[in-house]
Amino acid sequence: MRIILLGAPGTGKGTQAKLISDIYQIPNISTGIILRKQIKKNKKIKKIIESGKLVSDEIVISLIKKRISQIDCKTGFILDGFPRTIFQAKAMQKEKIKVDYVLEFKLSINQIIKRITGRRIHLKSGRSYHIQFKKPILEGKDDITGESLEIRKDDNILILKKRLKEYKFNRILLMNFYIEEKNKKRLKYKVIDANEKTETITSKIKDIISKKY
Repeated sequence: MRIILLGAPGTGKGTQAKLISDIYQIPNISTGIILRKQIKKNKKIKKIIESGKLVSDEIVISLIKKRISQIDCKTGFILDGFPRTIFQAKAMQKEKIKVDYVLEFKLSINQIIKRITGRRIHLKSGRSYHIQFKKPILEGKDDITGESLEIRKDDNILILKKRLKEYKFNRILLMNFYIEEKNKKRLKYKVIDANEKTETITSKIKDIISKKY
């Protein structure tokens, strides 16, 4: 069960990735979490991320390939927000990384902006909260550790618009690539309405996974 979750920032991919990971007991691989861990180790990656740019394909592929090679990925995995580009998608195919499901999360620009600007993150775990839609038990504190929540430096309007512009360009190429793969019966490709309730989306994903090609 190898699943790719695609979608613009703020569409809820991370939330669903964690839920599906728990249900099916497969690892949730978030490129965002992997890269944020690299910020403390690599000044180059830190500068790229904080400027709102995307980390190079070569760096991301190297990190993802290393993670997928670990033993817990043998029965399946979830890739949250990867691949981001057509180059990465083709590189995965070249590396013979099989994909069973590609789920694209769609949400209006206005809703994305509202979600992103109100987002608060527990950086160590990647747990995400929102000042309006998903408040922590104690304001500004992670529910599990009690540690302070933070606003990611790339969660602001100017950087968000830059990220959305890049995503829109890459989405068209990725969509065409995976629709072609779907037509060849190599995987399932489905669009998810990210505006629905969390539990509704989870239920629909479970339904997609339970059905045969």
